[in-house]
Amino acid sequence: MIKIENLNYKYEDENILNNISFQIKKGEKVILLGSNGSGKSTILRILAGLYFSNGYFFNQKEITKKSINKEFRKKVGILFQNPESMIFNPTVYDEIAFSLREFNIPLEDKVEKIAKTFGITTLLKKNPLYLSGGEKQKVILASILIYEPEIILLDEPTTAMDPRTTGWFIDFLIDLNKTTILATHDLSLAYETSDRAIVLDESHTIIFDGDIEELFKKIGIQTYVMRTPETKAYPTIYDDLNQEKLEETIVDNEAKLKIMGDTMRTVAHEWRQPLNAISLEAQNLLFSYEFSDDG
Repeated sequence: MIKIENLNYKYEDENILNNISFQIKKGEKVILLGSNGSGKSTILRILAGLYFSNGYFFNQKEITKKSINKEFRKKVGILFQNPESMIFNPTVYDEIAFSLREFNIPLEDKVEKIAKTFGITTLLKKNPLYLSGGEKQKVILASILIYEPEIILLDEPTTAMDPRTTGWFIDFLIDLNKTTILATHDLSLAYETSDRAIVLDESHTIIFDGDIEELFKKIGIQTYVMRTPETKAYPTIYDDLNQEKLEETIVDNEAKLKIMGDTMRTVAHEWRQPLNAISLEAQNLLFSYEFSDDG
């Protein structure tokens, strides 16, 4: 469905992506991980046809400025980290209905139905700019899913959400039958919603592409799931090493990931604060490792 082959992207004189290659099959849910500035958001924008570079194929057709059309736009939906950047209609109803009108899809009762699914029926007559961060994300996500795109691209979607809304989002994403690519720093969200992770390093290259359980094993992180009333499940992530800092060295093909900072520790079976306390942001972890064939 998606093929990225030897893709490079520059902004002015700065390399943003270096020789990136991966493929995503229909129905896959993939997590993009990496420190700030590693290129996660740029990949999403290329996949959405907002930035352009050679080496991007969608359904076996190379995507370029000239090949982009309304049919492609209808197949790919993107949710930005800041929902306000996507809001430009006077009411929630109009915001959700906009894409249907743009693609000449009959409204019928589609807006009311998806509003009920997202729990935002009472907001339909309100100005979306006056809503909370989590409510804005729900509105924009509803405005994307209502036209039924084949691919959903999500850039740090839970940043503006409180723990309860985040729990709702996790359950929703698990049940969503769509090809989904999600960029995040939240390892708990990554673990719960996907089986595959693609990791970029500070040199803007892919250093890991595979099973997320294998990734956690390589960097010395274990997981268990704690269930709460707010959601079906939160994965709690903790390191099992008897040291205050996480310093792991593993070798393989000179693929390196070096992220410096303080490590956030969550003790097994100790529930401190829903979700926020168990979210490990990549730029705040301390570890330096290289991958090896022998694990």
